[in-house]
Amino acid sequence: MFTQYLFAGALALATFAAQAQLPTLRTTIAQIASAAPAKVGVALRVLETNDTLSYHNSQRYPMLSVFKLAIAMKVLHEVDRGRLQLAQTVFLTKADLPETYSPLRDKYPAGNVRVTIQDLLTYMVTLSDNDACDILLKLLGGPSQITAYVRQLGIKPFVVEVSEAQTGAVWANQYRNWSYPSAQLDLLAQVYRQTALSKASSAWLWQLLLDTSVGPKRLKGLLPAGTPVAHRTGTSATNAQGLSPALNDVGIMVLPNGQHVALAVFVTDSYADTAARELVIATIAKAVYNEFARTH
Repeated sequence: MFTQYLFAGALALATFAAQAQLPTLRTTIAQIASAAPAKVGVALRVLETNDTLSYHNSQRYPMLSVFKLAIAMKVLHEVDRGRLQLAQTVFLTKADLPETYSPLRDKYPAGNVRVTIQDLLTYMVTLSDNDACDILLKLLGGPSQITAYVRQLGIKPFVVEVSEAQTGAVWANQYRNWSYPSAQLDLLAQVYRQTALSKASSAWLWQLLLDTSVGPKRLKGLLPAGTPVAHRTGTSATNAQGLSPALNDVGIMVLPNGQHVALAVFVTDSYADTAARELVIATIAKAVYNEFARTH
């Protein structure tokens, strides 16, 4: 029934009335989110106008791999400071590549290889590689360094306490890296506006986010083909009872009218299947797109 509702909503959104105002968008998002068999948090911001809208934003949502955005920013911050270099190599042993989702491990299962920081960042951001993430996290000094960096950027509702390996080892650890949806908008805006990093680092990270191949049925799922979306996903494990702590996507949609809309959607603690949860995100993103793609 829920999936049928979303598909019907998606069709309705395709003809979203041109005269609709932001209160209508707020109502639409609330209807989609409240119908979902999950806790749903949403925040959006039009970067050209700073118009904002949120739904159940001021709560702790588990990030899962969404936290790789902040890790990438911290790595590039250290590159900008001259403490790291993109061409710098890291020697990887087999122990550095435990079994998890890792295209890097698939390529080098035995380790015994040197990989550049640039390649590790590319694996982590575009493919959501868990081993590349933890290698970079270790290089930075651990999870607390990410929290401290984000706080230095003026963003408070954001905490990183565990690595990807630790997240996978203990079920409750999936909830220990959390943020408000709006905190992700703050990070995305600083990447787009090139205020946290150098112009070169900001531009490269923006391109990595555009090149992200995971989660095509989330923010991008119902948008017109070819719509640029610079985004970062997060996906939890599912336990034997079918509970999934998180399925997320945060990103910036580039609209035909030249506007950039930052959107974060977190779908938390759901027993619905992956397709239904992804459709929640996609339907909300389509509503946002339809509202702001036209000229106000």
